[in-house]
Amino acid sequence: MAIEQELKKTNPLHKEFQNLLDEDFKDRKLKENEIIKATVTEVTKNFIVVDCKAKMEGMIPVDEFKNDDELSKLKVGSTIDVYLERIESFKGEIVISRDKARKMKAWKKMEKVFESKEELTGYITGKVKGGFICTVESLPCFMPSSQVDQKPLRRVDHLMNQPIKVIATKIDKNRGNVCVSRRAVLEKSKNAEITEALKNIKEGDTVDDAVVKATTDWGIFLDINGVDALLHVSDLSHGRVKKPADLVTIGQKLKVKITKIDPKTNRVSASVKALTEDPYSNIEKNYKVGEIYEGTVTKLMDYGAFVRIQEGIEGLVHNSELDWKNRNIKPSKILSVSQKIKFKVVNIDKDSKRISLSYKAILDNPWDKVKEKIGKEVKIKINNVTDKAIFGELVDLGLTGMLHYKEISYEENIENLKKFKKNNLLNVKIIEIKDEKIRFSKRALDKDPLEWFSDNKKKVGDIITTRIHEVLKTGVKVAIDKDKKLIVTIKKVDLAKESADARPEVFSPGNALDAKITELDLNNRKIKLSVKAAQIDEEKSLIAKFGEGATKSGATLKGIFEKAIGSKKKKKKKEEK
Repeated sequence: MAIEQELKKTNPLHKEFQNLLDEDFKDRKLKENEIIKATVTEVTKNFIVVDCKAKMEGMIPVDEFKNDDELSKLKVGSTIDVYLERIESFKGEIVISRDKARKMKAWKKMEKVFESKEELTGYITGKVKGGFICTVESLPCFMPSSQVDQKPLRRVDHLMNQPIKVIATKIDKNRGNVCVSRRAVLEKSKNAEITEALKNIKEGDTVDDAVVKATTDWGIFLDINGVDALLHVSDLSHGRVKKPADLVTIGQKLKVKITKIDPKTNRVSASVKALTEDPYSNIEKNYKVGEIYEGTVTKLMDYGAFVRIQEGIEGLVHNSELDWKNRNIKPSKILSVSQKIKFKVVNIDKDSKRISLSYKAILDNPWDKVKEKIGKEVKIKINNVTDKAIFGELVDLGLTGMLHYKEISYEENIENLKKFKKNNLLNVKIIEIKDEKIRFSKRALDKDPLEWFSDNKKKVGDIITTRIHEVLKTGVKVAIDKDKKLIVTIKKVDLAKESADARPEVFSPGNALDAKITELDLNNRKIKLSVKAAQIDEEKSLIAKFGEGATKSGATLKGIFEKAIGSKKKKKKKEEK
């Protein structure tokens, strides 16, 4: 081997060939990790042989040409870009890659077109979590599922490995990641078409053949010469529209007016009601507040009923204007849809296009009749018994009023409520009507026990004789009248002058008890009696009559009383003789 190497060095032909080769490579500027031009010299079953102007030819696997149609176009003499990894490997071979050249070229191109949003050709080659792998010029990119089409697609089989146009939407240089979108290309194309179509229409135009594409609860989508337009439910009619689907069908042609075109979003708004005069413009001339008109019930809600006065104009009859007897009655119990009714106009708000109506205003007002019965006896039917009152309905008028437990009897005992049940009939007197509220009284049918004071001409300061009705721990209850309808409580502190004599237990029911009237307010039904005050007045009277200067002479009050009583007895005996 050493001899062979020595012969090569000494052989003049070998030296001449080496010099020519070195001279040729001197002009070939090959640098590793760059893209270079290569010429195809041979196409085999597994490899593409290329000349890179290196010491030897390079070989590229056929698999690197299968991502697009390049393989079918290759032939001897074709020039392609390849990525030079190494000029010479340890085997003395040149290492090149067509795939890496494409990726590097694609990445550089991607950086340039990212800002300009230039369209690129890609192939969806696989599915990953949240989207797909889209290969753009040998560069794997991520395409989210939402960016495949303008609307959600259940399947994308028809797009797999097919050339599609995409736009780069995001580039991460550090990680080498790229996100692309097919949807952006479709929208861009569609927007271009819409922009062109919008040149043929303008705001204020009338379109006779707008086609209904779809309906929702809040509007209708139209096709106006290839442009999508929205007809909002509020622009369908001057009146109220419950559901647009009730008025139109898919494919129907409508006559509309273009009301707005947004140049930024290319959104078009249309209107049907803009083609007709607003009926509210002359509403005040046609309808007067306080006058009675006729209309048709169109809609029943929880809060009231809508009535069509004329085409395009509806008014509201609130629950409180449906019935005189019940302010919160359900409209369905009074009216029905399509029913023709008479009503009175209560209010017209032209600016907000609201009209308030009253149905009960055309009916007889029972409140006018019930006012005539204030202070008179009436019959009621009990509807409900609560913790503190009875609610009953006037049998002849149907209006409801309240009977408070204090108005059942003059005892004002809340336990009296237990005596009454629902649907019982009861005779009462109407004592007050205020703000459409009626107050009843049952005790007003009987004589007021407090009249005893006026009948007997009793006033504050008078001393009256009562009978003990009940003994309490805090005092005693006494009956003022013989029928025991006038019961008053005397507190413990008012039972006697001396505290030892003011114990309630020393008193017994039925005993007579003199007491002084210390307070008498008949309007507020307040009565206050005091035995103590009566005793003090009695003492003052006796002292004034029999004991002037008695306290100075050492005489006791008991002696004065005994002396007074004794002198009375002696006087009686003398008179008897």
